Amino acid sequence: MLGAIAGDVIGSVHEGAGTKTKHFPLFVPGCRYTDDTVLTVAVAERCLYGGDYVALYHRYFHLYPDAGYGESFFRWAASRSCVPYNSWGNGSAMRVSPIGTALDSFEDVLAEARASAEVTHNHPEGIRGAQAVAAAVFLARTACSKAEMRTCLEQHFGYNLSTPLDEIRPGYRFDVSCQGSVPQAIRAFLESADYEDAVRNAISLGGDADTMACIAGGIAEVFYGGVPETIRSAALAVLDDRLRRVTNQFLERFADRILGGVP
Repeated sequence: MLGAIAGDVIGSVHEGAGTKTKHFPLFVPGCRYTDDTVLTVAVAERCLYGGDYVALYHRYFHLYPDAGYGESFFRWAASRSCVPYNSWGNGSAMRVSPIGTALDSFEDVLAEARASAEVTHNHPEGIRGAQAVAAAVFLARTACSKAEMRTCLEQHFGYNLSTPLDEIRPGYRFDVSCQGSVPQAIRAFLESADYEDAVRNAISLGGDADTMACIAGGIAEVFYGGVPETIRSAALAVLDDRLRRVTNQFLERFADRILGGVP
């Protein structure tokens, strides 16, 4: 979860910038948390204490109305709608990482990821993106190798996770769809050497940088056994007291599932 938040914060200044390099400072004065972080914390609260996804998303939106939501989610939450809007956008995938950490089986992870997605993103691609990211987090913390993870995810979700980033990067452009950003973000993790490298990989594609770094960072956190302390402390410092409190409660509750490290 903190890996997702840190990825969002680091990627926030690269969204729309078309960054095509891995060489950039991680934290600069403009770094901030976005809707990716706010809704990830909402999902973490559900994992900790239960609650209704619609009510949680509405509450967090109204607490943080200026976090940078997509237009469809903004209208949905601002009007307190309870009707999903058939989205295939990557908003369902950016917020789902706590589920891959908190749930106890692959089947439960898929069911809960669907539940977290379909209240807004009830399009099949929106659900598939959320399930794939949650599944990747679950596999990353349960002694799967990267090769095993890639095979499982490709077979289960039909994504191509085998194309190297060096082949993706030159022609890749900003894409907010699940099908056009989730596989690339997962690939950014698969090619990484450590947590920081996963985030740099995701941003270097020049796409929806904060969301892709959020996705790759959430997977990398549990695979590599946490977030490096310098990145951890810098990311937590950006959060307000409410977001930081829920984040720390989640990290404490599930510490044994996050700190296992590379199989």
